[in-house]
Amino acid sequence: MDTRTKILTVEAARGLHALSPVVLTGYFDILRAEQARQIENERRRYTESTLVAFVLPSATTLLPQPARAEMAAALRVIDYVVTGDASDLTVLINALQPLSVVHLETDEERRYRELVQHVHRRQGR
Repeated sequence: MDTRTKILTVEAARGLHALSPVVLTGYFDILRAEQARQIENERRRYTESTLVAFVLPSATTLLPQPARAEMAAALRVIDYVVTGDASDLTVLINALQPLSVVHLETDEERRYRELVQHVHRRQGR
């Protein structure tokens, strides 16, 4: 299956007739095991829900937003992926009326800082 078919425009996502949708927001950059487990835990928590990942823009990510969307779409626990900015997220939330919105950004930022520190330590900085 081409997982890129899971990537929707904001307009297409607004038309989803999703069962109890849950929106995960984040950057989805440098996917690490800890983040994959966190997403899997959300899937277990909302087993009957449609999991929609919203990939946010960021000036500090290593990968461009489309590549990060493809990475998120490759996770089988995520049903759909949407990219956009904060205003698009607001539009999507208003349209879907999700059961929950789970913000992953803070944890992702912490993991990114930890990775940078680890690399710097390894380089003797």
